[in-house]
Amino acid sequence: QVQLVESGGGLVQAGGSLRLSCAASGSISSINAMGWYRQAPGKQRELVASIDFGGITNYKDSMKGRFAISRDSAKNTVYLQMSSLKPEDTALYYCVAGKHDRGWYFNSWGQGTQVTVSS
Repeated sequence: QVQLVESGGGLVQAGGSLRLSCAASGSISSINAMGWYRQAPGKQRELVASIDFGGITNYKDSMKGRFAISRDSAKNTVYLQMSSLKPEDTALYYCVAGKHDRGWYFNSWGQGTQVTVSS
């Protein structure tokens, strides 16, 4: 079992930046990938970005260039640096953990952190 605790959400103006953090604890040896999903009101949950422990990253196309995912292996923490934020980025952002093999599989979810972008 992996526990995930997110932080760093908040209210920001359009064009601004935020950095989300997610600290993992528990059975770290059972995972080799972490990432971020988001869910906006009335919309389906969608992948934002993911990273495996070898450094391979994966982004939703619309996030490339504005969002950057990184990992601190010593702290078992993954970060999501978000810049040039838009009102449509407003959502609940969830940290996830799981496996990257031939695909990305996530079975541990955090509680979520709210990001609100004002126009």
